[in-house]
Amino acid sequence: MLSLRYDPDRSFFSPENVSGRSHCMYCGKTLAWYELIPLFSFVIQLGKCRSCGVRLSWQYPLVELATGFIFLLPLHLIPNSFFIIQNIFWISVFIIFLLIWVIDFRWYLIPDELNIGLVALGICIVALGWIQGNFGEVQGSFIGSYAALFGIRQNIWLNHAVGALAGIGIVGLIIAATLGRGMGMGDLKLLGAMGLIFGWPDVVFIFVVACFVGAIVSVGLMAFGKKNMKSMVPFGPFLILGATLIFFFGEQMLEKYFQLFLL
Repeated sequence: MLSLRYDPDRSFFSPENVSGRSHCMYCGKTLAWYELIPLFSFVIQLGKCRSCGVRLSWQYPLVELATGFIFLLPLHLIPNSFFIIQNIFWISVFIIFLLIWVIDFRWYLIPDELNIGLVALGICIVALGWIQGNFGEVQGSFIGSYAALFGIRQNIWLNHAVGALAGIGIVGLIIAATLGRGMGMGDLKLLGAMGLIFGWPDVVFIFVVACFVGAIVSVGLMAFGKKNMKSMVPFGPFLILGATLIFFFGEQMLEKYFQLFLL
């Protein structure tokens, strides 16, 4: 599994990371095909290696389950004449999100190669939206009609360029204000790539949701003694969670928010 095999001392696409037979991370035994069936092999083997008996990480079944859900994305997207191409782009985006989630959680870093991949996919998604003409006052945003309140809806390329700059600017200001202790350059590149993919103002709400969830989780970890005020917590997973929530529930979340204030 690439996300768990990743070695930060090597290039992301080095042969050691991306090639070779799957093997037990503890005893080194090469795994047979029947030990690689997603979810089922983990359950049948009771979460242990058949060779050395060491308990396997729960990240294996969780990542496999998340990958399965990603391939259900076509059920959420609206069919159109470019449906298959649209699916490929968005499935690829969320596969990279999953890789970043696991790698940042384990190593507290986000490989540049993955952020570059997101930028390339962002350009493709914007180009597809431009070809389709799928952009306007209430089109082309995952927060629906609320996007019209924030302007810059005249041109899809301008909108997504502003989204990218907004993402870079938000994290850049935090890095400058905290002298690099609040967030890292990987987070800056990631939110910039998300801004290109999701556009303006979606990227702002991705960041707000990420901060809200991150604060709740951090307080919970401190309450249970897992972290303290000086502990590092990777922010990439929270950005990805924010992007996922906006992708699926953006308009509904804003609707509930405005209802709280009777707007």
